[in-house]
Amino acid sequence: MSELAKWGTFYTMVGSAAGALIGLQFVVVTLIVQRPAPPNADAGAAFATPSIVHLGTALLLSALLLVPWPSIVFAADLCGMVGLVGVAYTLIVARRMRRQTAYQPVFEDWLFHALLPLTAYGVLALSAVAAISDARDALFGMGTAVLLLLFIGIHNAWDTVTYHVFSRTPHQD
Repeated sequence: MSELAKWGTFYTMVGSAAGALIGLQFVVVTLIVQRPAPPNADAGAAFATPSIVHLGTALLLSALLLVPWPSIVFAADLCGMVGLVGVAYTLIVARRMRRQTAYQPVFEDWLFHALLPLTAYGVLALSAVAAISDARDALFGMGTAVLLLLFIGIHNAWDTVTYHVFSRTPHQD
């Protein structure tokens, strides 16, 4: 477990950033919701909710990987489960993106809402399997996945906010 202990500062930093960004996104979304234009629930489930899920996952993984586990097996099992659930969730998000009618996704949307999250969760699941035989390299894979989820969450949260601010006009009384 000495290999995992070396990552403490990294996961403290990433987890703190993810937690702060989750709070900030809740504040911004609350301000946007107070605007008169009605929200589209289908588009929200496809584009806004995944940002919170990815940031929350980065926070969860950062916390799990800071726990003083007796061996890497416990951490690897949990990370593997999170990776598999993340892959399934990303496929659900992709289906929601295709079905919603409020917005026509472009390449960047597919990249940041489907392809990159699928990659991050897949790397996480594969790294968890590899952790049993090569903990050092697997921890780099896990770190890459967590950092990628953080950046995806930041990008998607910013994209959501700018879309709502610049494309929706307030209702005139």
